[in-house]
Amino acid sequence: MIISEYVSKYDPQNQFDVLVKSYRQIEFAWNNNIDLASLKSLLEKGIHSIVVTGLGGSAISADLLQNFLHNELRIPLIVNRGYSLPNFVNENSLIIISSYSGNTEESVSVFQAALEDSELKKNIICISAGGKIGQIATEKKVPLVKIQPGFQPRYALGLSFFSLLKVVQEINLIENQSNIVGKIIKLWKDRGAELSSENNAALNFAEGILGFIPVIYSAADITSAAGYRFKCQLNENSKMHAFHNIIPEMNHNEIIGWETYAEKQFQAKVINILDPDYHPQVLRRFKIISELAGGKKAEILNLESKEPEFKLRLLDIVYLCDWITYYAAVLRGFDPSEIEYINILKDRLSK
Repeated sequence: MIISEYVSKYDPQNQFDVLVKSYRQIEFAWNNNIDLASLKSLLEKGIHSIVVTGLGGSAISADLLQNFLHNELRIPLIVNRGYSLPNFVNENSLIIISSYSGNTEESVSVFQAALEDSELKKNIICISAGGKIGQIATEKKVPLVKIQPGFQPRYALGLSFFSLLKVVQEINLIENQSNIVGKIIKLWKDRGAELSSENNAALNFAEGILGFIPVIYSAADITSAAGYRFKCQLNENSKMHAFHNIIPEMNHNEIIGWETYAEKQFQAKVINILDPDYHPQVLRRFKIISELAGGKKAEILNLESKEPEFKLRLLDIVYLCDWITYYAAVLRGFDPSEIEYINILKDRLSK
């Protein structure tokens, strides 16, 4: 495969270049100044919970933050994917409106409702490239973390995730993350050069899943966001059905589906996202599930980073999977930017 030929033929928006330069998004987000002056009263009272409202690529950043900080964050962080806030949200809750485009109707609805509550309106911060949310935040003098426009939301993870991480750091809920962020910038820069070259690991992996439905397994609370992100990127970028579940939860239900698996009816490949930090019993569960599914003639593929620190491994896997889904798109002859059915849905809802 000559990569440049596929890029020129199937990638008119050049997401290939966006992926290569994703490390620059991290640099922008981490150097972005965040003004939290209007949150002073909340910070003085103390934050008891964080609610991040968002959908799609903007919400996955909060899922990923839960994994990234699973041993550090001492208060609940909830990802809200609806039109309204949970009832437990109160004057001690930080509300983060995360919408890359700024026009996600569910997030706009939550933002407007929170602004109508005299207690909650003082507890809001927005992360957006603009749109309605950016406009409302400016008019109402709500803190706005303005991120670079011009990207597809799912290709802007470096902006969304690291802006969210920076907010949590700036409100003193975690220790300074600059050291690990610097390592991730270098990692993504180095991996971008590697994964954009001919005959690379992401390309080879993508070739191996063509014609199959990926069934992705990751571990609860540790790599669950990486697995779910991979599934969603296969859907949007590659135009493929894919499924995701977490261990140990799937051991209590989905495992039974493998008893009657027949490859001619459902051509699946199992993809395990592995990490040495998993509980020993979780590692055993992955092994047993692989043996059971493999016994039914499903091929088992493993993804595991060799980086020395968990946070590096997590972001390494996420970045690798983004590349895999990109290559799966162009190998199948699809534009990795196109989201026709989402646009049709939004158009019909608007009417």
